[in-house]
Amino acid sequence: MAQDRLFFKSTGKLNARHVPAAGLVLQCLWASLLVLPRTRLRDASGAEHYGNLYSDLLDYVVFATLVFYVLTIIGIFVLRSRQPGAERPYRAFGYPVLPALYVAGAGVILLVLLLYKTQTTWPGLLIVLAGVPVYFVWRPKREGLTVKG
Repeated sequence: MAQDRLFFKSTGKLNARHVPAAGLVLQCLWASLLVLPRTRLRDASGAEHYGNLYSDLLDYVVFATLVFYVLTIIGIFVLRSRQPGAERPYRAFGYPVLPALYVAGAGVILLVLLLYKTQTTWPGLLIVLAGVPVYFVWRPKREGLTVKG
């Protein structure tokens, strides 16, 4: 992302061992900030227990990742309808039935996660949505860019 000018330039620079050290340090700090807080839960009797933060983080990631998987599969349908004659260097096994079943099944899982794990799925979705304005602010200005189609 740094090499595409979508993130801090310094995070993409490789050190003498060909490792993006600054990027790794930044990632370490972010991961540390995510796992430092403790979650507190109250059961039906009102007793307080410390929750499993790893499980919460996993819920954030699973929901957000599943959203992107669904969007990727939907992208196959969009590209094939917009560019029916384009070269296809890959095959979508079972197209269109299996990809459509995947989108439907994953959609049900997303809905179930939203309904039953609301406390941990909404933050994951909000983190992803927060990236949209950041992308538009940070993306490089491309004057006169045209998309071939």
